[in-house]
Amino acid sequence: MGKIYRQPSELSSDYDFIVVGAGNAGAVVAARLAENPAFKVLVIEAGLSDNEEGSDVLRMPFLAGRASGTKFDWNYKTTAQEGLGSRVVDLPRGFVVGGCSNTNNLVYIRGPKNDFDRLAEVSGDPGWSWSALDKYAKMNESHVQAWNGNDGEYDPTAHGHGPLKTTLVAEPSELDQRVREASNQLKNEFTWKHDLNSGDCLGLGWIHTTVGDGQRSSSSTAFLNPALEARDNIDLLLSTHVTRLAPTQVGGVDFRVVETAQTANGISAKITAKKEVIICAGAIGTPQILQLSGIGPKAVLDRAGVAQLVNLPDVGQHLQDQPILFYQWRANVPTLTSYLRDPANVSSAMAEYAKSKTGFAAGAAFVNTIAFLRLEEAEMTRLLEGARDPAAGPDSAHFLWAFVNTFLPNPGQSPPTEGDWITVSAVLQSPTSSGSVDIVNASAFDHPAINPAFLSTAFDIGTMITTFKTLHKFFSAPAWAGFLGEPSDEVAALTSDAAIEAYIRKYMNTIRHPVSTARISRADEDAGVVGPDLKVKKVQGLRVVDGSVLPFASAGFPQAQIYILAERAAALIKETWA
Repeated sequence: MGKIYRQPSELSSDYDFIVVGAGNAGAVVAARLAENPAFKVLVIEAGLSDNEEGSDVLRMPFLAGRASGTKFDWNYKTTAQEGLGSRVVDLPRGFVVGGCSNTNNLVYIRGPKNDFDRLAEVSGDPGWSWSALDKYAKMNESHVQAWNGNDGEYDPTAHGHGPLKTTLVAEPSELDQRVREASNQLKNEFTWKHDLNSGDCLGLGWIHTTVGDGQRSSSSTAFLNPALEARDNIDLLLSTHVTRLAPTQVGGVDFRVVETAQTANGISAKITAKKEVIICAGAIGTPQILQLSGIGPKAVLDRAGVAQLVNLPDVGQHLQDQPILFYQWRANVPTLTSYLRDPANVSSAMAEYAKSKTGFAAGAAFVNTIAFLRLEEAEMTRLLEGARDPAAGPDSAHFLWAFVNTFLPNPGQSPPTEGDWITVSAVLQSPTSSGSVDIVNASAFDHPAINPAFLSTAFDIGTMITTFKTLHKFFSAPAWAGFLGEPSDEVAALTSDAAIEAYIRKYMNTIRHPVSTARISRADEDAGVVGPDLKVKKVQGLRVVDGSVLPFASAGFPQAQIYILAERAAALIKETWA
């Protein structure tokens, strides 16, 4: 079996491949490369083991998302966001083996065919199209039953046979049934889709989650840990930062030397990959490592005191993230609000889970239904003012709603002490705002300046205003009679565009989907950071495989897209060195 090291000095082997980051993509790439017994693979992870004390917060579906702010979180913060009243926003990222696949909210939705076909167009490689990637999606994921044996409503042909397990809701709620009924009653505008992973996900449907056998299925549980247990050609080095990449020769552009340290003032160690270094550090970590290595825009590197070795102006630029906020209504029937208010219910659910991995805590019970929607054509034209539609195509969403079976407060709001409630979360899926990730000094142990530039365009704020107003149309369906009560006082006061905008700017947060800071482009383009084969431009021995290469925000959920990206990337690397 592979070895797990906690000190760089313990490493004793030469490695063909060094994978930087054991997250959503890195764990998949490393495990797939290790399938070739001729390859020796090292994975370097800055964060903790996913079996560290307190790791139940990673595995129990009921606790999904609760790792934010803990030791399993990088605890990043954005710069002050002008579009949010100069608020600083927390940007959680997984500081643990498995990365964000172990700390996110479990949603697995690949997104529309348009997203992947645009990736193929932007990169100039038809291998990134939806149809070409179908085999990689299916080798990555498989649908399984929920803890209670419920299969749910899904299309078997859209799912595969891979180690990542996904499932549907175990016990649909009354809220879910009303969403389904309202969709049927207003089907010309709010179409119900049989399976949101089929490539056709414009409309409403069930959320697929990365849960199997009553616990989270992640890139570590499905890929890396099994590879470490079964193979002796893959090793994992924990709690070790990559401080920079260096050329193998002074003045050269072959960046296969990886410099590491475990503390800011600790001993530095160097490891050289015989074949490739593959950076899988995510949309924040990847541009930071590249910039620390002297690869990036000169102005940023000069300010940080790092000598520029390779001029790649797009490194760290074009950051896109998707903002989210919550609207709340009273419900005239019991929801999870009253259930969760009683500590005895929670204790009982936790006890059942500890005993058998069944019951309420074994499923993602809060959000089961979701809607991917577009602006009406006239409204889109008005808001864009002649600019290009940011969505990938006519079947890609501009915004989404997710229906939450309890009161979910925005940051700064207090939950009510009585009554039953539901929440609708609203997300801007296709923003036009973009920002940057820039190092502030030459230390890998200091966080970079992260500026998503939330709501910095008229299109973005206008779309979010329309998103809320469209909800009233959906809630006018007869299905909501007898169920939906009055909105919260703050939501009831949203009677004008100005009031809605003020609410949005006051409470808007991040859904934690940063992308595009090392974006893909055609091989012959000066713009971009990686080519269609994900090799970093203007250098040798270096690839990037993670969400940073996605050129635009996802109209689905990036977790699923990154899994598929990693599967094809591993295949490309294998072919290169076959």
